[in-house]
Amino acid sequence: MQILFCLIITAIVTTLSGCATTYIISCRDGDRLAIHDSLYFGTAKPNGIVTTEDWAGFLESTVTPRFPQGLTSSRASGQFRGADGEIVREDSHVLQLLHADDAPNEKAIREVMDTYKIQFHQESVLRIRSHTCASF
Repeated sequence: MQILFCLIITAIVTTLSGCATTYIISCRDGDRLAIHDSLYFGTAKPNGIVTTEDWAGFLESTVTPRFPQGLTSSRASGQFRGADGEIVREDSHVLQLLHADDAPNEKAIREVMDTYKIQFHQESVLRIRSHTCASF
């Protein structure tokens, strides 16, 4: 009897803990549900840096065709721990994108990240993805 009771309690706790991570976003009138992606692109590369002209060309050829509805780009400085364990400090670009939560946009985000990593010999591109409400 005690084992059955423990199994039932374990099942309930497991079920409820799964629900704890589920959330619902409810947007106000005039707002729409969207994904807000913040992408962080480092500028240091093995043979120099990603120049302002390089970044402008990347936005024009890679990002804008995939997100013609708009974007925000800003300069930043930051640091991260590289794969070799060393702290890397460098200038970076932050790209803010607001888009629908769908497969084509997800594919486009991944293409932007992968293209930058290949084109500018980057170890990674940081992505922060969040659900939000937006209005224009």
